Amino acid sequence: MARYLDIHPDNPQPRLVAQVVEALRDDALIAYPTDSGYALGAQLGNREGRERILRIRDLDDKHHFTLMCRDFSQLGQFVHVDNSAFRAIKGATPGPYTFILPATGEVPKRLLHPKKKTVGVRIPDHVLVQTLLAELGEPLLTSTLILPGETEARTMGWEVKEELDHAVDIVIEAGDVIAEPTTVIDWSQGAPEVLRHGSGDTSRFE
Repeated sequence: MARYLDIHPDNPQPRLVAQVVEALRDDALIAYPTDSGYALGAQLGNREGRERILRIRDLDDKHHFTLMCRDFSQLGQFVHVDNSAFRAIKGATPGPYTFILPATGEVPKRLLHPKKKTVGVRIPDHVLVQTLLAELGEPLLTSTLILPGETEARTMGWEVKEELDHAVDIVIEAGDVIAEPTTVIDWSQGAPEVLRHGSGDTSRFE
């Protein structure tokens, strides 16, 4: 059964945050709220975590995983950002955007798109997630929690606990969550292409 942690959305309790980070370092898979619905998260080095996410969401190996980054400087360690993308991405973050970019050597190969050698990255505008990332000290391997046959991310912690009680290790509750997923921008070919219209405004990329 998954542990259910109720963490304050504006002032996350350090003791509970430390428990989550310790579990992540021990290869736990978590379901956690973001600024665009619930997501599944695991440590970058957690090989089984990646497979568990694919199983829960019924996805294949071509799925673009996302690295949830604390800030732009951390993002820049894991993806190549050329001059044309730099200003626009920096101006849009933190926020509900996922950018697909060519990965650097810091990204484990198993997390890359098998043909394109790209990975998704995003910087959330969410106090709890930022607190977790600061404590963890590295990006979080993540994927929006959209279950098979559904089109929207989950927004209620108790529903996630009910649905995935034996599939994840921790479910975090932290106040109201917006249902709309991130806007996905593919910038791997030198120009932005909007792959998914979500909660982020796309006007600056079109």
